[in-house]
Amino acid sequence: MKTFALIGAAGYIAPRHMRAIKETGHQLVAALDMHDSVGVIDTYFPEAAFFTEFERFDRHLEKLKRSGRKVDYISICSPNYLHDAHIRFGLRYGAHVICEKPLVLNPWNIDVLRSVEKESGCMVQNILQLRLHPNILALKKSIEAASEDDVFDIDLTYITARGRWYFASWKGDESQSGGIATNIGIHFFDVLIWIFGPVLRSRVHVHTHDRASGFLELKRARVRWFLSINGAHIPSESVGDSMTYRVIKIGDKEIDLDRGFDNLHVSSYQQILIGQGYGLEKTQAAIQLVHDIRNATPETSTGSIHPLADLPLTDHPFKRDK
Repeated sequence: MKTFALIGAAGYIAPRHMRAIKETGHQLVAALDMHDSVGVIDTYFPEAAFFTEFERFDRHLEKLKRSGRKVDYISICSPNYLHDAHIRFGLRYGAHVICEKPLVLNPWNIDVLRSVEKESGCMVQNILQLRLHPNILALKKSIEAASEDDVFDIDLTYITARGRWYFASWKGDESQSGGIATNIGIHFFDVLIWIFGPVLRSRVHVHTHDRASGFLELKRARVRWFLSINGAHIPSESVGDSMTYRVIKIGDKEIDLDRGFDNLHVSSYQQILIGQGYGLEKTQAAIQLVHDIRNATPETSTGSIHPLADLPLTDHPFKRDK
């Protein structure tokens, strides 16, 4: 049985990590969060030590280490801008690290982590659970079976409604979350690059506090993308109990991503624990892309339209002849 510590226990994503640790047969022994609204721990590991101060958490882990009970893994679900520091802490402690998306905010952070990883002898693994989604795996298989000369036209739309709290939290601060493209788009950009090849060109049409859109040319795809946390952007025919709308269309074919997410963190942990996770080298391309999107100058300042409705691929200047 492997032992785990968790940094960031009070957020939305932490329970998925707790569940994954439990369902893979391992033990959470310590958790840290500056907020104490962490009763969910009782569902999974009521005996886990909990700390609201990093210094006491650090001291507890050091005691475990010196008594021969060093934790094997440190899982990180803290705010995006803290991932880099918390990963370095985990490596220097001597544990393998499992980190939520985005791994870091800037591509050069990965270079430093690579050095610390080498010094420590431990590994960093990123949660890229969308790569394990059955429909994404089926898509990858179909693209690999197609002619290498085929270039596909893709529409990516991901809208996940967020209330006013979002803008008062770290998620609404671009310097801390990385902005819309980084915070909610990273998984989708990662799988597109994974399936269709490296980025050749990128263009940003809109980038505001609640939406972003652009055009992406990959080796084997032309991608129009639209990301939003504004519920008003969800198509009226799709509004129901769920305030999330996620669609990837390839030509006339739509990839269903509304189902199949329930066990992806468990699957991610299973892969990591048998040595088949996604390390630093697997994250670089997507981190570079979202960094470039964040720092690009948008072509329109209003962001008042849904770009996918007004920008045909056939009229786009990035169009390539097949």
